Amino acid sequence: MANKFGLGRGLADLQQAKGTIPDISLLTPSERVIVKQIPLVQIGANPDQPRKIFADEELADLAASIKEKGVLQPILLRTVTGQPYMYEIVAGERRFRASKLAGLNEIPALVKTLSNENAMEIALIENVQRENLSPIEEANAYKNLMNQCGYELADVVRLIGKSESYIRNIMRLTTLPLTVQEMVEQGKLSASHARTIAVAENPDELARKIVKENLSVTEADKLVKSAPRAKNTRKHEQKTIDAATVREIESRIKAALCVPVKLTEKRGGAGQITLSFATRTQMYELVDSLTK
Repeated sequence: MANKFGLGRGLADLQQAKGTIPDISLLTPSERVIVKQIPLVQIGANPDQPRKIFADEELADLAASIKEKGVLQPILLRTVTGQPYMYEIVAGERRFRASKLAGLNEIPALVKTLSNENAMEIALIENVQRENLSPIEEANAYKNLMNQCGYELADVVRLIGKSESYIRNIMRLTTLPLTVQEMVEQGKLSASHARTIAVAENPDELARKIVKENLSVTEADKLVKSAPRAKNTRKHEQKTIDAATVREIESRIKAALCVPVKLTEKRGGAGQITLSFATRTQMYELVDSLTK
């Protein structure tokens, strides 16, 4: 598994480490960095940016502020290849979009070398800190950390600083049909209503009924209890291999190869086995064992 940036420190620790320079100092506790003026045409958006919705009114207000005072806080970029642009946004897409609206040609930025996992984590931290993610965006951000970066639920809990039950409950939203998710995004259905019907077999039908009859969360809960339950209600919370079996498999591989082993299973049965070595000699011995 890739080394996760910041894990071992919670969100509160990361916020404290950031000091007086928002977004940036957490990346540079012992490294001197330089703010550069980067042409906007050389910058592209991050496809894994947790925030997908940018309100036009908010962007217009920020653009007006930028016209008057400039960009007061540099954005964070990383270099990319194979794209029509040189840099990808890690943190600061609102400032980037507003700068375009303001007619700027360049924007102050810090450029760092970051892995996909690091970039996704930092983008999530920035948005969660500012509390500007919609429930659906937040739920999908946690889902991406687990599916794309190999994070466990405990990793997300430690990183974000929210309870396990909170993370589990909000991630229920990702199991809903897109039609229901859109109702949440549009404000027609509250996140509380959506979490309640996520366990039902027919959430789309229930969502329309809740909106049409203006049902409370309590009334929606009663409705769900009387409706058929989804067969995969707890699928995203369960693993097919229990902890004891994982330890047994790790022990068998370690005994056979004589190196530390880490088995990580993701949802649906996918996963990875990580083998560690201490020296180059041990690496070659491991390669020989694996390729016999």
